[in-house]
Amino acid sequence: MNQDSDSSDQPTGQDPLLLLKTLQLLWTKKEMKKQLKEEIRRGFAGLEDPLAGLLDMLESSSDWKGKGHSLGYYITTELQLWIKEHPAVQQSGIKLKKLQARVLRILAQCPANLLDPLISIYQLHTADRNYLLGHVSHLYHKGDYKEAAILSIKLKLQPDQDVEKMCTPLLLQDKTNLVEDYVGEYPELQSKLLQILDTWCEPGFNIRDITRQYQGLSRYKPDKFNRKMLSKLVFRLLDRFNVDPALCPNVINQRHLRTLNYLFYKRFVEKTMTQENWTDHVQSTVGENRWLQGHLIQLLISYCDLKTAARWAQRCNLPKEMLPYGVADELQKLQIQERVEEATKADNYEESKKKDYYQLPIPRANIHFLQTWEETLQCWEKVLRPGQVVGIDMEWRPSFGMVGKPRVSLLQIALNDEVFLLDLPRLLEHAETEGGKEKLPHFIQMLYSDAAITKLGYGMSGDLSSLAATWPALKDTDKQAQGVVDLLTVDKQLQKSSIDWKKGSRKVDVLSLEQSNEDRGFRQPEKGLSLLVQHVLGKPLDKTEQLSNWEKRPLREEQILYAASDAYCLLEIYEKLCKDPASFGLSSDLTASLVGKSSIKPTAKKQLNKQEVLSPSGQQCKGSKKETSCRPAPISPKEFSVVCDNMLQGLGRYLRCLGVDVQMLENEDDHRKAAEIARQEGRVILTSGLPYQTLQSQVAEGRCFSVNCSEKAKEQALQVLKHFNVQVSLADIFSRCQIPQGGSTAFVPAWLSRASSRGMPRTVPAAASQGAVRSLG
Repeated sequence: MNQDSDSSDQPTGQDPLLLLKTLQLLWTKKEMKKQLKEEIRRGFAGLEDPLAGLLDMLESSSDWKGKGHSLGYYITTELQLWIKEHPAVQQSGIKLKKLQARVLRILAQCPANLLDPLISIYQLHTADRNYLLGHVSHLYHKGDYKEAAILSIKLKLQPDQDVEKMCTPLLLQDKTNLVEDYVGEYPELQSKLLQILDTWCEPGFNIRDITRQYQGLSRYKPDKFNRKMLSKLVFRLLDRFNVDPALCPNVINQRHLRTLNYLFYKRFVEKTMTQENWTDHVQSTVGENRWLQGHLIQLLISYCDLKTAARWAQRCNLPKEMLPYGVADELQKLQIQERVEEATKADNYEESKKKDYYQLPIPRANIHFLQTWEETLQCWEKVLRPGQVVGIDMEWRPSFGMVGKPRVSLLQIALNDEVFLLDLPRLLEHAETEGGKEKLPHFIQMLYSDAAITKLGYGMSGDLSSLAATWPALKDTDKQAQGVVDLLTVDKQLQKSSIDWKKGSRKVDVLSLEQSNEDRGFRQPEKGLSLLVQHVLGKPLDKTEQLSNWEKRPLREEQILYAASDAYCLLEIYEKLCKDPASFGLSSDLTASLVGKSSIKPTAKKQLNKQEVLSPSGQQCKGSKKETSCRPAPISPKEFSVVCDNMLQGLGRYLRCLGVDVQMLENEDDHRKAAEIARQEGRVILTSGLPYQTLQSQVAEGRCFSVNCSEKAKEQALQVLKHFNVQVSLADIFSRCQIPQGGSTAFVPAWLSRASSRGMPRTVPAAASQGAVRSLG
């Protein structure tokens, strides 16, 4: 037992160690908890100094050092409650200082659940601040970085500490959550930490200069300490603490550079972005930043030619000394006629588009671009009529992974013979200056809540979520919506109804439609609303304006036509499906089953009900009876090929052991590479968390699956096998793995060995597939 000088200050009263022995005996008898509580309180009343007695008991015992509820924890929390009823026992002056010195030695070893009670009982917030800082510094220099940080947080010592010194070893140990808690209540420290992290992401900075100072650090995770991890952490902190991103120029520049690379891929590899859209985004991404402009010129040289690079150098007004060899010479030769040639090409392209894509059937004069409240009145007068059917769509500027939710820039409302385009940024601006902030939200809510007006959309929950982020007054619109028809739900019913969809009396083959796309020179198959338009109306939507900068004014003519088409096509689809639903493989009561029913689901509900499953095409099927019809036909692992995101490498190894064709992203790969591989090689994407929202929109329906990242790899593998109905056979196990010399089967699961020796069928049932996964663990 550790005897302290003030233990002798108890000449009378019960011996705390004898009390502890009594309590230990009662603690072993769980059914005597009530008696234990009474004995603790009776013991405190009999102690000369209950506060010193508690320390005597903790110093002579070690059971409280473990995790969970120990006897030490139980005694401490009971004393905390008892003191509130008997405040006279609290100490002050020299006696309290001695107790505080003793308790600090205990705090260095105690679990997190004991910290708050002990700090409260011994009034550590009133202790000398320099003494507390010295104690934390002692812990730090012993290498107890986590304990030093936790105690600093509890005692609120952070303003007097060096944030870089305290947080660096925690980051090296991958304790980012603790770092966030450390700066959580101090905006000044948040800014300092972000500036430090941004400095580490500066080009040319050697991260090893930091790690070298902490050689021999226990639980050091070097693979988790890199620029990619730091960049993600910076953006998470910027978002959580609402700090100005301008504070982190290096990280922002790196994110913009990744955006530039992505734009080049979309324009020159996929060829799915128009020159105008691409130019808008490149200009807004690069801005006046010379560093990004220099990288832009290098990319142009790689993807295009010196002339194009020279044209952009002229546009950015780059000094000659910044230009690579050859670009400066081309800049002098640049001629204006190149612009004329581009215009000629654009005219030819517009003519070809009319033959290949859906065309808006109403005159251009019937598309109204509305920027003032007075102009919107004509819209509401026509839209808010009982029995009206309207198509609704929204556009916003692509975020390309930047912080924050998208703000809607354009609200499109289509009627039978005209389309209204509401310029929301301008209308918001007018509402602020003219004091009419409630007018527009009021009319939008009236539109969505009126069951007598049929509202058509595609993926309405996402649209309404963005609308609420733009205008907080509209946050409950999704809950009040009536008379809503989400054609995304209809689209899923179409996919579920038949592999070959019918159009009139002839069948439309999905494969032949995709082949016709390739014949017309499109590299990517249609998806989403464009694919639905193609199946129902015969031609797809031209989506080249989808990634436009919708915040830039004035809108280009191509943007206006695209926005109007996106909303108007919903009316034509709905009309055709309602007239003859049976020819599309839908039930004859389509109209009755859809009109008036809201199909908007709360976006916050991320997990399905226990009685709901996802079909391979991504649709939700309810009830156990329907589960069978939603499951795909069984396939073997050899027929199943996947690409695993870089946070699921353990899952990838499990599936490969079961014979699945697996490709895995490297740690440094961007998540978007998974979509690229999936499209090129026909693989299913396996991912988790936020990347799922991005990746699922880049591949066909049902070709992206979100795995529960909190589960172990073997449980994840079981989830994937069940979802895609993959049936494992004996021949599949380790068929894609290297067989050790001598052909050892030491790692073959026991159930497989037994099945083989008994001559059982080589096709393994679903339950056995589950056993395969678990036995591999």
